[in-house]
Amino acid sequence: MAVITQYVVVRDGEQKMSFTTKAEADAHDKMLDMVEGLFPLLEQSDVLTDEKQIEDMALFLAREREQVLIALGAKKPAKKKAVKTDGSSSAAGKPKDDA
Repeated sequence: MAVITQYVVVRDGEQKMSFTTKAEADAHDKMLDMVEGLFPLLEQSDVLTDEKQIEDMALFLAREREQVLIALGAKKPAKKKAVKTDGSSSAAGKPKDDA
């Protein structure tokens, strides 16, 4: 018999999702907290009139929170790491002289 540990996210007495790691469950729970925080703000919008649209937009913004923070200027985008070359060019990025 196998023993399986599951972490279950429960909201308002309703099971939302289950995960195999605590970190995944915590991340999902945090995202749901963000949705709850965004919902009242989005309800004030004249653009989103349907409750399903509001919920979908809140969920989208919560999932894409890193990009939202970057777009708002609250966070800087992650810098891409420079790729090392195989030594066929110099540090200035120019080909080596064979002369």
